[in-house]
Amino acid sequence: MAQLEHFTTPVDAVIARMRAIDAALPEHDGVAVFNRVYLTVTEEVDRRLDAGEFEDPRAAVTLDVRFARRYLAAVDAASTDRRPPACWRPLFQLRGHPGVRPLQFALAGINAHIGHDLALAVVDACGALGCEPADLEDEFDRVGELLVSLEERVREDLMPGPDLLQVADPLTHLLGSWSLERAREATWVAARALWALRHCGDVADAFTERLDAAVGFAGRMLLTPLPELI
Repeated sequence: MAQLEHFTTPVDAVIARMRAIDAALPEHDGVAVFNRVYLTVTEEVDRRLDAGEFEDPRAAVTLDVRFARRYLAAVDAASTDRRPPACWRPLFQLRGHPGVRPLQFALAGINAHIGHDLALAVVDACGALGCEPADLEDEFDRVGELLVSLEERVREDLMPGPDLLQVADPLTHLLGSWSLERAREATWVAARALWALRHCGDVADAFTERLDAAVGFAGRMLLTPLPELI
């Protein structure tokens, strides 16, 4: 247990930072909505680490922390008037838009973080651990399963009431166009590709830039302002 405690220290620091962000932002701010979702995920990962549910806690912590740092770096960039990655810009630009609903903010953040940040975090973690992406697949899958279960809960908590879940509701159409499961599958392929390209210089940079832009485009779509509910 002493060894596990050593590895969880960075996760505790990430949780503390997310709690500070939550305390500093207005409740309905779009970034705050996503931050609460992500804080719940990170706290659950920490709980499962403490319970010994990861076969390789060092690998799980390395992936989790490097993953989280990419979101926190985007927050820092936006708060100092620097440009965050393209995948995050729609959320930061539309965080206060009255026509965007809380569920849209949550899913746009999940889209940016899973679709772009997770692929790069896998590569970062492999470099730090001296391993191949295949060696992190179990940790990737465990975190992904947790995210899927959380996404279901997020949809239940933030989706409008049953009377609004009709075919005519624009939110139903919008959310039906994006899937976390498909995003996870695409991310794993992207992570393996980035790892294979890691010594290819300009090619790797171009691939990363295109991935960032594509995920940002999907985020912009998820944040399409919708008409007021009647």
